[in-house]
Amino acid sequence: MSDNPVRVVIVAITKHGAQQTAQLARALPFASVCVAAKFAEAMQGLPNPVQTYAGAFKDEIGGLFERFDQIVFFVSLGAVVRLIAPHLKSKDEDPGVLVVDDAGQFVIPVLSGHVGGANAMAEQVAALIGATPVLTTASDVGKTIPVDILGRELGWTVEAPKLNITRVSAHVVNGEPIAVVQEAGSPNWWTRPSPLPANIQRFERFDDVDLSRFKAVLWITHAEVDDARWQQLHERLVVYRPPIPAAA
Repeated sequence: MSDNPVRVVIVAITKHGAQQTAQLARALPFASVCVAAKFAEAMQGLPNPVQTYAGAFKDEIGGLFERFDQIVFFVSLGAVVRLIAPHLKSKDEDPGVLVVDDAGQFVIPVLSGHVGGANAMAEQVAALIGATPVLTTASDVGKTIPVDILGRELGWTVEAPKLNITRVSAHVVNGEPIAVVQEAGSPNWWTRPSPLPANIQRFERFDDVDLSRFKAVLWITHAEVDDARWQQLHERLVVYRPPIPAAA
Protein backbone atom coordinates (compact mmCIF):
# COMPACT_ATOMS: atom_id res chain seq x y z
CA MET A 1 0.00 0.00 0.00
CA SER A 2 1.30 3.47 -0.90
CA ASP A 3 1.13 6.82 0.85
CA ASN A 4 -1.60 7.86 -1.57
CA PRO A 5 -5.27 7.76 -0.51
CA VAL A 6 -6.62 4.23 -0.39
CA ARG A 7 -8.44 3.34 -3.60
CA VAL A 8 -11.71 1.62 -2.65
CA VAL A 9 -14.37 0.06 -4.87
CA ILE A 10 -17.75 -1.28 -3.77
CA VAL A 11 -19.08 -4.09 -5.97
CA ALA A 12 -22.50 -5.66 -6.48
CA ILE A 13 -23.98 -8.10 -9.00
CA THR A 14 -27.61 -8.30 -7.78
CA LYS A 15 -30.42 -5.77 -7.34
CA HIS A 16 -30.35 -6.07 -3.56
CA GLY A 17 -26.56 -5.85 -3.56
CA ALA A 18 -26.77 -2.68 -5.66
CA GLN A 19 -29.09 -1.13 -3.08
CA GLN A 20 -26.65 -2.01 -0.30
CA THR A 21 -23.79 -0.66 -2.39
CA ALA A 22 -25.58 2.67 -2.82
CA GLN A 23 -26.13 2.89 0.94
CA LEU A 24 -22.46 2.30 1.73
CA ALA A 25 -21.29 4.56 -1.12
CA ARG A 26 -23.12 7.51 0.42
CA ALA A 27 -21.04 7.03 3.56
CA LEU A 28 -17.81 6.58 1.56
CA PRO A 29 -17.96 9.33 -1.07
CA PHE A 30 -14.30 8.75 -2.02
CA ALA A 31 -15.04 5.14 -3.03
CA SER A 32 -15.79 3.99 -6.56
CA VAL A 33 -18.76 1.76 -7.40
CA CYS A 34 -18.93 -1.19 -9.80
CA VAL A 35 -22.35 -2.64 -10.63
CA ALA A 36 -24.12 -4.39 -13.47
CA ALA A 37 -25.42 -1.89 -16.03
CA LYS A 38 -29.01 -2.94 -15.40
CA PHE A 39 -28.69 -1.72 -11.79
CA ALA A 40 -27.04 1.61 -12.62
CA GLU A 41 -30.28 3.47 -11.85
CA ALA A 42 -29.82 2.66 -8.15
CA MET A 43 -26.60 4.73 -8.21
CA GLN A 44 -28.22 7.95 -9.42
CA GLY A 45 -27.47 10.95 -7.25
CA LEU A 46 -24.31 9.48 -5.75
CA PRO A 47 -21.14 11.60 -5.77
CA ASN A 48 -19.07 8.45 -6.28
CA PRO A 49 -17.46 7.43 -9.57
CA VAL A 50 -19.67 4.67 -11.02
CA GLN A 51 -18.43 1.90 -13.32
CA THR A 52 -20.95 -0.41 -14.99
CA TYR A 53 -20.46 -3.63 -16.89
CA ALA A 54 -22.66 -5.56 -19.30
CA GLY A 55 -20.71 -8.78 -19.87
CA ALA A 56 -19.60 -11.56 -17.53
CA PHE A 57 -18.66 -10.25 -14.10
CA LYS A 58 -15.64 -12.54 -13.89
CA ASP A 59 -14.07 -10.47 -16.67
CA GLU A 60 -14.08 -7.42 -14.41
CA ILE A 61 -12.00 -8.93 -11.59
CA GLY A 62 -8.56 -8.48 -13.15
CA GLY A 63 -9.14 -4.77 -13.70
CA LEU A 64 -10.46 -4.30 -10.16
CA PHE A 65 -7.34 -6.00 -8.77
CA GLU A 66 -5.11 -3.66 -10.76
CA ARG A 67 -6.92 -0.39 -9.99
CA PHE A 68 -7.97 -0.69 -6.36
CA ASP A 69 -6.44 -1.27 -2.93
CA GLN A 70 -9.67 -2.41 -1.25
CA ILE A 71 -12.55 -4.28 -2.91
CA VAL A 72 -15.80 -4.53 -0.94
CA PHE A 73 -18.08 -7.19 -2.41
CA PHE A 74 -21.82 -7.43 -1.80
CA VAL A 75 -21.50 -10.92 -3.24
CA SER A 76 -21.56 -14.34 -1.55
CA LEU A 77 -18.31 -15.50 0.01
CA GLY A 78 -18.10 -18.68 -2.06
CA ALA A 79 -18.60 -16.78 -5.30
CA VAL A 80 -15.94 -14.25 -4.37
CA VAL A 81 -13.41 -16.98 -3.56
CA ARG A 82 -13.93 -18.56 -6.97
CA LEU A 83 -13.84 -15.22 -8.77
CA ILE A 84 -10.60 -13.95 -7.23
CA ALA A 85 -8.70 -17.27 -7.17
CA PRO A 86 -7.15 -16.92 -10.67
CA HIS A 87 -5.85 -13.44 -9.83
CA LEU A 88 -4.06 -14.08 -6.53
CA LYS A 89 -0.32 -13.31 -6.40
CA SER A 90 0.92 -12.63 -2.85
CA LYS A 91 -0.12 -10.78 0.28
CA ASP A 92 2.35 -8.04 -0.65
CA GLU A 93 0.64 -7.44 -4.01
CA ASP A 94 -3.01 -8.45 -3.68
CA PRO A 95 -5.62 -5.85 -2.71
CA GLY A 96 -7.69 -6.20 0.42
CA VAL A 97 -10.87 -8.15 -0.36
CA LEU A 98 -13.99 -7.99 1.83
CA VAL A 99 -17.41 -9.61 1.65
CA VAL A 100 -20.60 -8.23 3.17
CA ASP A 101 -23.37 -10.80 3.63
CA ASP A 102 -26.75 -10.30 1.96
CA ALA A 103 -28.42 -9.20 5.18
CA GLY A 104 -25.70 -6.65 5.90
CA GLN A 105 -24.95 -8.20 9.28
CA PHE A 106 -21.33 -9.24 8.82
CA VAL A 107 -18.23 -7.86 7.08
CA ILE A 108 -15.61 -10.52 6.37
CA PRO A 109 -12.02 -9.77 5.32
CA VAL A 110 -11.20 -12.52 2.81
CA LEU A 111 -7.77 -11.52 1.53
CA SER A 112 -4.83 -9.35 2.64
CA GLY A 113 -6.21 -8.67 6.10
CA HIS A 114 -3.05 -7.20 7.56
CA VAL A 115 -0.64 -6.08 4.90
CA GLY A 116 -3.44 -5.19 2.50
CA GLY A 117 -5.49 -3.43 5.16
CA ALA A 118 -8.68 -5.49 4.76
CA ASN A 119 -9.10 -5.96 8.53
CA ALA A 120 -9.04 -2.22 9.17
CA MET A 121 -11.35 -1.64 6.22
CA ALA A 122 -13.76 -4.28 7.53
CA GLU A 123 -13.99 -2.49 10.87
CA GLN A 124 -14.64 0.82 9.09
CA VAL A 125 -17.35 -0.62 6.83
CA ALA A 126 -18.98 -2.49 9.72
CA ALA A 127 -19.18 0.71 11.78
CA LEU A 128 -20.81 2.56 8.87
CA ILE A 129 -23.54 -0.02 8.20
CA GLY A 130 -24.08 -1.32 11.74
CA ALA A 131 -22.55 -4.74 11.04
CA THR A 132 -20.09 -7.01 12.84
CA PRO A 133 -16.56 -7.38 11.44
CA VAL A 134 -15.52 -11.04 11.33
CA LEU A 135 -11.76 -11.02 11.84
CA THR A 136 -9.94 -14.34 11.66
CA THR A 137 -6.32 -13.14 11.71
CA ALA A 138 -4.74 -14.65 14.81
CA SER A 139 -3.14 -11.46 16.12
CA ASP A 140 -6.47 -9.60 15.87
CA VAL A 141 -8.45 -12.37 17.52
CA GLY A 142 -5.81 -12.79 20.23
CA LYS A 143 -5.38 -9.01 20.64
CA THR A 144 -1.61 -9.18 20.33
CA ILE A 145 1.14 -7.61 18.20
CA PRO A 146 0.73 -7.80 14.40
CA VAL A 147 4.37 -8.49 13.57
CA ASP A 148 4.09 -7.75 9.86
CA ILE A 149 2.58 -4.26 10.24
CA LEU A 150 3.66 -3.08 13.70
CA GLY A 151 4.05 0.71 13.65
CA ARG A 152 2.90 1.10 10.05
CA GLU A 153 0.51 3.92 10.95
CA LEU A 154 3.51 5.68 12.54
CA GLY A 155 5.57 5.38 9.37
CA TRP A 156 7.72 2.47 10.54
CA THR A 157 9.15 0.05 8.00
CA VAL A 158 9.90 -3.63 8.63
CA GLU A 159 13.37 -5.02 8.03
CA ALA A 160 13.56 -8.82 8.12
CA PRO A 161 13.43 -11.84 5.84
CA LYS A 162 9.88 -13.06 5.23
CA LEU A 163 10.72 -16.30 7.00
CA ASN A 164 11.60 -14.35 10.15
CA ILE A 165 8.27 -12.52 10.05
CA THR A 166 6.43 -15.82 9.68
CA ARG A 167 8.37 -17.53 12.50
CA VAL A 168 8.16 -14.59 14.88
CA SER A 169 4.44 -14.08 14.18
CA ALA A 170 3.86 -17.70 15.19
CA HIS A 171 5.78 -17.21 18.45
CA VAL A 172 3.73 -14.07 19.22
CA VAL A 173 0.29 -15.59 18.61
CA ASN A 174 1.28 -18.78 20.47
CA GLY A 175 1.96 -16.71 23.59
CA GLU A 176 5.68 -17.47 23.78
CA PRO A 177 8.09 -15.02 25.48
CA ILE A 178 8.79 -12.04 23.22
CA ALA A 179 11.20 -9.15 23.85
CA VAL A 180 10.34 -5.75 22.38
CA VAL A 181 13.37 -3.48 22.38
CA GLN A 182 12.54 0.14 21.63
CA GLU A 183 15.46 2.47 21.06
CA ALA A 184 13.74 4.85 18.63
CA GLY A 185 10.35 6.03 17.45
CA SER A 186 7.10 6.88 19.17
CA PRO A 187 6.28 4.79 22.26
CA ASN A 188 2.58 4.96 21.39
CA TRP A 189 2.49 1.92 19.09
CA TRP A 190 0.22 -0.18 21.29
CA THR A 191 -3.23 1.25 20.52
CA ARG A 192 -5.56 -1.52 21.67
CA PRO A 193 -7.70 -0.81 24.75
CA SER A 194 -6.48 -4.02 26.38
CA PRO A 195 -3.07 -4.18 28.11
CA LEU A 196 -0.02 -5.49 26.29
CA PRO A 197 -0.13 -9.32 26.51
CA ALA A 198 1.78 -10.85 29.41
CA ASN A 199 4.17 -12.74 27.11
CA ILE A 200 5.49 -9.42 25.71
CA GLN A 201 8.26 -7.72 27.70
CA ARG A 202 9.54 -4.24 26.81
CA PHE A 203 13.18 -3.11 27.00
CA GLU A 204 14.92 0.17 26.26
CA ARG A 205 18.26 -1.33 25.15
CA PHE A 206 19.09 -4.46 23.19
CA ASP A 207 21.97 -5.24 25.56
CA ASP A 208 19.48 -5.56 28.45
CA VAL A 209 17.80 -8.60 26.85
CA ASP A 210 18.74 -12.08 28.03
CA LEU A 211 18.32 -13.76 24.65
CA SER A 212 18.11 -17.21 26.22
CA ARG A 213 14.77 -16.26 27.83
CA PHE A 214 12.96 -15.16 24.68
CA LYS A 215 11.72 -16.94 21.60
CA ALA A 216 11.93 -13.79 19.48
CA VAL A 217 13.02 -10.16 19.52
CA LEU A 218 11.21 -7.19 17.96
CA TRP A 219 13.82 -4.43 17.72
CA ILE A 220 12.71 -0.85 17.05
CA THR A 221 15.89 1.04 16.27
CA HIS A 222 17.92 3.32 14.02
CA ALA A 223 21.07 1.31 14.80
CA GLU A 224 22.91 -0.74 12.21
CA VAL A 225 22.14 -4.46 12.55
CA ASP A 226 25.15 -6.38 11.31
CA ASP A 227 25.24 -9.85 9.77
CA ALA A 228 26.58 -11.36 12.98
CA ARG A 229 23.49 -10.24 14.89
CA TRP A 230 21.14 -11.63 12.24
CA GLN A 231 23.01 -14.93 12.32
CA GLN A 232 23.05 -15.01 16.10
CA LEU A 233 19.26 -14.72 16.27
CA HIS A 234 18.70 -16.72 13.07
CA GLU A 235 14.90 -16.63 12.46
CA ARG A 236 14.04 -14.96 15.77
CA LEU A 237 14.62 -11.28 14.89
CA VAL A 238 12.44 -8.63 13.25
CA VAL A 239 13.70 -5.04 13.02
CA TYR A 240 11.52 -1.93 12.70
CA ARG A 241 12.79 1.39 11.35
CA PRO A 242 10.89 4.49 12.53
CA PRO A 243 11.31 7.67 10.50
CA ILE A 244 14.44 9.60 11.48
CA PRO A 245 13.39 12.96 12.95
CA ALA A 246 14.33 15.99 10.88
CA ALA A 247 17.19 18.05 12.24
CA ALA A 248 16.11 21.13 14.18
